[in-house]
Amino acid sequence: MHEESFSLARPENPADLILRGGVVHTLGGAGGSAIAVCAGRVAAVGAEPEVLSLAGRHTEVFELHGRAVLPGINDAHLHATWLGALWPETVLGPGSAPCRPLRNGAQRRAAILRAGELLSALGITSYTEPGLGPGENDGPSGAFGDSVVEQYRTLAAQGLLRARVNILSLYGELDGPSGLPGFLAGLAGMPDGADQCGLRFGGVKIFADGIPQTRSAYTRHRYLMGGHGTLLVDGTDDAAREQDLGAMIEAAHLAGQQIGVHATGDRGVQVVLDAIERASLRRTGEFGHHIVHGDLAEPAQLRRMAALGVGLAMQPGLALHTRAGVESVLGTEVARSAWPLGAALREGVRLCLSSDAPVLSPDWRVQLAAADELLGPTEDPRRRMARLLRCYTVEPARLDGAAGWKGTLLPGMAADLCVLAQDPFTVPAAGLPEVEVDLTVLGGRIVYRRG
Repeated sequence: MHEESFSLARPENPADLILRGGVVHTLGGAGGSAIAVCAGRVAAVGAEPEVLSLAGRHTEVFELHGRAVLPGINDAHLHATWLGALWPETVLGPGSAPCRPLRNGAQRRAAILRAGELLSALGITSYTEPGLGPGENDGPSGAFGDSVVEQYRTLAAQGLLRARVNILSLYGELDGPSGLPGFLAGLAGMPDGADQCGLRFGGVKIFADGIPQTRSAYTRHRYLMGGHGTLLVDGTDDAAREQDLGAMIEAAHLAGQQIGVHATGDRGVQVVLDAIERASLRRTGEFGHHIVHGDLAEPAQLRRMAALGVGLAMQPGLALHTRAGVESVLGTEVARSAWPLGAALREGVRLCLSSDAPVLSPDWRVQLAAADELLGPTEDPRRRMARLLRCYTVEPARLDGAAGWKGTLLPGMAADLCVLAQDPFTVPAAGLPEVEVDLTVLGGRIVYRRG
């Protein structure tokens, strides 16, 4: 779906779906007690008499009975195919990580469909699959290679995807090395990025470094057992690796591609920001570049992200899960400043909350509750809830280059929405995971209805 002119439903062209008798949070302006959907778009939000005037003989009316309507959830970093293979287990769940490799196209198709069912039941209407490509054609999971891309194409053409999918292409190994020549060759053959049946090839995924717990984050801090980590990019020394990582980022930017970089260490973040700034001097524009994780990002780097328009896809649940591990390898002081969620909000970074499923559960309600725990007590829980919800709706839409047509429920926007059994602004954040998702609508089409 692309941005275009839109006129409200009229008597000769009535609404297809009306939800009434609750509270509608548009996250972009005034809400109301009812919302009308026509031809896949929001036709009106407001009081019931106004919205019901758009009903016709064949309009489906959904009674909210006090429930709440939100924009559809957008997870900016979620490995759906892998999730479909492993669920209900997760990588960081109890016991050892399960190993269920996908060995053929039929299994990959089934995994994508299974993930779609799970995600629609959580109110998720968009997600980014961050890293599919030839470097993983022989990968042990079978969930990240070119065959997965082909299954996505087929499912999109058949109209079977239950969410809008943004794919970032990977020209290296997942959590592993990549080289400049292979990256440039892949970049030259990038697929068309146009949205086709809800499937978009938005750009590229690059792994700058590893993670602090395994002492593979590239950082200025010294690990307690020695060393500073290293970049994953091929090279004979740190300087050569930094140069080639910068060259990858600059080439992708100049090609107009969105760039998502896995960078956890502060030195890795610095290399990424330096390269984006250099490239931005040669080509301006909004590309949705973002850093994934940013565990050890420093305050000055967050301010620089905000100034450059670089987003940050952060996983609050991972922060809670890994803090002790960071402390064990970098010490208490460094661990205390890791995962700087509060600083990112204060500095105005384009912050997206995400799950990194199936590393953890894809449940955004759990992630939002974890974010609230990380931030600590507040005197204004409603304001915080609004800010955190935007990190799962409005901000990811900006990264997708789609802020003009999705992410809020204002008239003319895509009718991607979910219905919660309770208004999230009336429950403590810690209680949000217990609030059921009752309905999910994608482009005006009901894709999940509880019970």
